[in-house]
Order: sequence, then C-alpha cells, then structure tokens
Amino acid sequence: MRFTPSIFAQLLKAIDRRSFQAIVDRHAGDAYDKCFTSWDHLVALIYAQLSATTSLRGLEASFNANSQHHYHLGSGRLMRSTLSDANRRRPVAVFAETFALLAGQLDRQTRREGTKMLRLIDSTPIPLGKLYDWAKSNGRIRGMKLHVVYDPKADCPGILDITDANVNDAQIGRTITIEKGATYVFDKGYCHYGWWTAIAEAGASFVTRPKTNMGLALVAERPIEQPQGDGFLVLEDSQVSLASKGDSKLPIGLRRVIVKRQDGDTITLLTNDLERSAVEIGQLYKDRWQIELLFRWIKQHLKIRKFLGNNDNAIRLQIFAAMIAYALLRIAARLARVPLPILRFTDLVTQCLFQRKSIAEIHKPPPVNPSRPKPRTIPNQMVFRYT
Repeated sequence: MRFTPSIFAQLLKAIDRRSFQAIVDRHAGDAYDKCFTSWDHLVALIYAQLSATTSLRGLEASFNANSQHHYHLGSGRLMRSTLSDANRRRPVAVFAETFALLAGQLDRQTRREGTKMLRLIDSTPIPLGKLYDWAKSNGRIRGMKLHVVYDPKADCPGILDITDANVNDAQIGRTITIEKGATYVFDKGYCHYGWWTAIAEAGASFVTRPKTNMGLALVAERPIEQPQGDGFLVLEDSQVSLASKGDSKLPIGLRRVIVKRQDGDTITLLTNDLERSAVEIGQLYKDRWQIELLFRWIKQHLKIRKFLGNNDNAIRLQIFAAMIAYALLRIAARLARVPLPILRFTDLVTQCLFQRKSIAEIHKPPPVNPSRPKPRTIPNQMVFRYT
C-alpha cells in the first residue's frame, strides 16, 4: 500500500533539510540543546502556528497526542520546559535565514522582468502587555516593530528586521539591498536623502510622500496627458528640487505629483521616476495598500498576539516561525495548484494537519473504497406480487 504523509509533513517538505542544517551549523544553533534540536524547535513552533495553540501546556499536550506522526516529521516528543529553555537561548538568525530561504522559493516561482519589480516597504507595531516590562515605547505603544519588504506580485514578504518600537523606520530602510530596475514604494517615515540617492544611483526608483516641513522649489511644469486614474485625479505634475538653504541637496532629479482621491483628500507624491506617466505614479502609491492588507492578514490569521515566552528572544523566534508558516502555506498552495483562496486553504490545513491525504485534494471528500463490494440491488425487490 502506498504511503501518504500527513498534510503537516507535506508542508514541511519545502524546507530543504541540508540547507537548514547548514544554517544551524553556521550559527551553532544546537550548541546548548543536544536533545532538542533546531529542527525539533522549528517543527514545534510551526505546529503551534497552524494549530492555533497559544500556551506551552496546550502545545505539549496536542503535539504529543499525535506521536504516531513524529517519525515522519523527523521530530520527537515535546517537553514544555525544554521548549521554554530553547526559546530563551536559540539564535534568532537560524529562523530568520530559514524564512529567507523560503522567501527565495516564492520569488523564483514568479518570473518577471526587472522593470516590473515592485517592492512595498512598511512596518507594523506588535504591542506587548504589561508582563513585558523590558519592551520599549515609541510614545504610542509599548512593544516591538516588524519591518517588511513586500512583493505584491509574488505575494512574498521579506522580513528586514524585528526591532524595538522606538527604532526609526528610515534607519532600517537603509539596510535594504537595492535591486536594479525595481520600484520602491514607502511612506514619509522613510525620509532619508542619502538612501534616496543610493536608490537612484543603483538604477532603481522610488515613490513616497514628502514630509510637511520639506521645502520644494518648482523647476518646470510637466504636461498631464491623462489626468483621470483609478479612483483619483491628477492635479499637478512638475519637476522640483529641494529649497533648503543648508547642504541637504539631492544630486538627482525629483518629480512632484499631486493627486485628489475620490474621498476628497489631496496627497502629494515625490519620485525620481521621470519616465512613467503621472497616473502610473499615482497607481504605484495606491498599490501600497496591499502591504496594509498583508499586515492585517498576518495579525488576524497568524499567532503573534499571544506568545509562548515573555523574553525578547522567544518573541522574535515566534514571529519568524509565523512568517515561515505563512511562506509554507503559499508554497504548498502554488505547487499543488489548490483552487481555493489562501484564507480557505489555511482553514482546511488547520483542520487537517495530521490527515494522510494529498494537499492537492485537501478540499475534496474522501474517495469511496473500491475494494469494498457494493451491495447488490434487485429491481422491484420490495414489490409484492400475488398469483
């Protein structure tokens, strides 16, 4: 009889074990926990995400209740004290590089020209409760911040960093590896003239919003060929320069596009792209809303509101495990060509983690056993006949 692995085991196949072990060896991930390896740790935290388990006791009980599946997962029984110690000591870089490995797989599945590459950059806060008294505050929330570069075409988020809540967005933005031909879209929190110049010198472009105190001088008006966009109207398209009296001069050309949205708000956009039309520039910034939808999906469907530890290392590990689960779900849905929205697919995976069936058939009812003989039916067998 052909062996069929569980849904959970099929999801984990996307993680190349040799590459994962190389990451573990590079960061000495198993230096302190010989009996509870990095792979055991990763499997446990991914299971906690997919099964919606929010406590160590619940995770230990539910995972060990399915011990017949541990062998094919390459894992063993789970002890909550061991997991707690590993959450405190295991290097975060092990999980961070594992996510980068999976994000690379998602990116390779979506081939496109470099001129069409779009990268959305933003951050979202992760509030922490009063038990996390070590967490820093930015004046609005106490907690941490998740910085993401998002490719909407591949539906592929790439985590830049997990920082304290009071870290400036522009400080993290400067660590991005700039891709030639890509377009980076971000809000006014990423205002840094040196970084903007580096983007332009790398052969890439950016679209952002200027800060309210940024002085801009008009250089030349540009004609508006088609003012009407999808949900907005272009009011102005002009070439500008910084009007500062200091040394904050940009050695690149800047373009200002003012658009009016359907709700009546007027926003000003700033870009170094002198080739696209004003409507295309407005549409690029409108597409930035997709990263807000990503953050909403992450916070609603991944378990990053309640944590399995109350220290900084445990929180970072759980966030990276959540993003690894996010990538595994999308890789599996694409490879199996599941004809379901990702939200419905995620719900089915949660209910069928240890069922032995193909991911491609996760939405189908179980087949009828052909080896079981069907009952013979005699026509008119209930009809009484009198002679």
